[in-house]
Amino acid sequence: MALQKRLLLGVLTATSLLCIYILPLKYFQGVPQRASSGSRHSEEPLDRKSNSDQWTRPPPTSNFDPEPIIQHQDTRATQTPTVKTPAPTAAEHKPAENNVLDVSNGVNKTRTRTRTSTKGPTQRPQQPTQAARPTEPPFIGDAYMSEDIPPQTDCPGGIRGQVTKTEFGGRFLKHIPVLQWAQHVTREAHQRLKQYPGAHGWGGVEYSTLVETLTVLNSSANWLMLDDWKDRANKSECIRCAVVGNGGILKDSKKGKEIDGHHYVFRTNGAIIKGFEQDVGSRTTHYTFSTNTLMNSMRSYAGAGYKGPPMSKETRYVFLPDHDRDYLLMKAAATHTPVQRGPERGKDPTKYFGEDVSAGKLKMYHPDFVRYLRNRFLRSNALKSRYKDIYRPSTGAVMLLAALHTCDKVSAYGYMTPDYKNYSDHYYDSKYHPVGFFANHDLRMEMSLWQQLHQAGLIQLYMHK
Repeated sequence: MALQKRLLLGVLTATSLLCIYILPLKYFQGVPQRASSGSRHSEEPLDRKSNSDQWTRPPPTSNFDPEPIIQHQDTRATQTPTVKTPAPTAAEHKPAENNVLDVSNGVNKTRTRTRTSTKGPTQRPQQPTQAARPTEPPFIGDAYMSEDIPPQTDCPGGIRGQVTKTEFGGRFLKHIPVLQWAQHVTREAHQRLKQYPGAHGWGGVEYSTLVETLTVLNSSANWLMLDDWKDRANKSECIRCAVVGNGGILKDSKKGKEIDGHHYVFRTNGAIIKGFEQDVGSRTTHYTFSTNTLMNSMRSYAGAGYKGPPMSKETRYVFLPDHDRDYLLMKAAATHTPVQRGPERGKDPTKYFGEDVSAGKLKMYHPDFVRYLRNRFLRSNALKSRYKDIYRPSTGAVMLLAALHTCDKVSAYGYMTPDYKNYSDHYYDSKYHPVGFFANHDLRMEMSLWQQLHQAGLIQLYMHK
């Protein structure tokens, strides 16, 4: 009898331990969605480290609410923006330009209209210009690669010229690489970036995988976001870009013709076009996604009509790399071979990007650029919470800020505005659904940032009057 009691006690103890360790793991790996949203959202995994930084002026005030723990891929944030965070003193913060790894050789610093060389900027050994302050946590990493890539136009009143006159001048880096390509993968770079996981570095990605993938991105088409500007410029002095989110504010907007009238049109994730052309346009020149958000979008929005990324001769596919699976899908797409391993093992990339996909149509954001956006533009209060390791800017936020760094004029459509409650989550929703909030993005802070950029004249944000 005593033996039976001991056995029963042992079973109960083991069961309790399993509940303690397994349930939280399940919770973070498969985060439940709000009941009101069903399976509509295309989640991003809650497994990312995040970085913060200090600058000459603070970012928009964060209203980060860590509950509920829900995942989401959209660009939008909520609540009326507040920007009452006191500005740090000059003694506390260095100018943004001081914290840059200069790997350019200083050659070709004259302004040119179009650069077509396939060699790209020549790099020097990477050396930080300023040591990290001892009070900074190791995940900040506020030192970045620097390249001297001349502007593609001499646009009067363009973003690069105007930003220095605004509150964003102290944190805007003109020479940070937006995209990564063949010349960026070196042992030294890997040693530096492997300490930052997720989209912010190369942590968890083997050097051999980086070499296999990035060596196929070896032309100007891969390191220039707007690689065909010379062919489409038509004597235009300024590059005009439309960045289109999936927000419900676009429903019945009749903005489709205006959107298509830009030189370039950026879209992301569950961008459903068919049937909504009058409101959102029909062209897509740049489609931003991660492998995870792509696969989730195809599952979550299939019922609404999303079958996969837009396909056209002018469409470029811009990967936001979160894991090695992004590098593996990139290589497969560039070489027209099945994905070698990982969750997409054996899948045919032409299913997603079309039969005519080639290395020239593929691009990948540089982890330095994503970390810089988080550190200097979207430094959320989430970094002070238990969610700091999973926080990063949303995919749509990265897309809009990438356009800010590459285009002369940027118009943003379908991004959340203070009257967000008047519109459904997406423009293609058949009935009203409220916007969801998610722990791995600070959507409130993002909306605040869009308002500030609009007020500073750096973007033109579509809002209902």
